[in-house]
Amino acid sequence: MTAGGNYAYPPTSSDWREGWKISSLNTNHHPEMLSAATIIQQYQLQPHPEGGWYKETYRSSQIVAGAALPESFGGDRSISTAIYFLLEKGNFSAFHRIKSDECWHFYSGDPLVIYIIQQDGLLSEVVLGSDILKGQLFQYVVPANCWFASRPAVKSSFCFTGCTVAPGFDFADFEMAEANKLALSFPQYADLISGLCR
Repeated sequence: MTAGGNYAYPPTSSDWREGWKISSLNTNHHPEMLSAATIIQQYQLQPHPEGGWYKETYRSSQIVAGAALPESFGGDRSISTAIYFLLEKGNFSAFHRIKSDECWHFYSGDPLVIYIIQQDGLLSEVVLGSDILKGQLFQYVVPANCWFASRPAVKSSFCFTGCTVAPGFDFADFEMAEANKLALSFPQYADLISGLCR
C-alpha cells in the first residue's frame, strides 16, 4: 500500500493479513506511567516478611521427592515457583537466605540493587534495571544458601521485579538474618548488614 494507505507494511510476504491496520501498530502510543500503588492494587500484592510486596504467580504441580533433594530440604518441593515482588523507595528486602537458586527478573520502575554475600565471603552488588549500557541487568541468579538483601537504588521511586525459584520456594527453606549474628560472621560488612536487617 502506498504512503497514506491503511496498512502498516506493503503486502510482500505470504504472511500478510489484509486486516493488519496501522491503528493496530500505534507506535506513538505511550501507556501512562505505572505507579507502585497501581501495581500493588492491580496484582493484589501482599506484604512480604522480608519487606516489600509480593504475590505468588506460579507453583508447579509437579513435585520433586525429598529423597531426590539435598537433606537440608527435609521434604518434597514443587519443581519451581514464581512471584511478583515490588519494593518502594525507603523500604528494603532484609538479609535472608533460601536453599534454592533464585532468579530475579526486572519488569518495570527504577533500578534495584541486590547485595549478595557469596559463599566465599565476598560481597557482590548487582543492579537490576533496563539501562543495559550502564551495566544494569534484566536477570540475575542469586545462588542457593547465600545471604542477600535488596533495596531501590538512589533516586529510584519503586522497583517491580519477579523471582523464580527452583526447587520451588517453601517458607521452611527461608531464614531471616539476625543483624548481630550476621555481622559477627562478616564484620567487614557490619554497616551494610545493620542497615538491611529488621
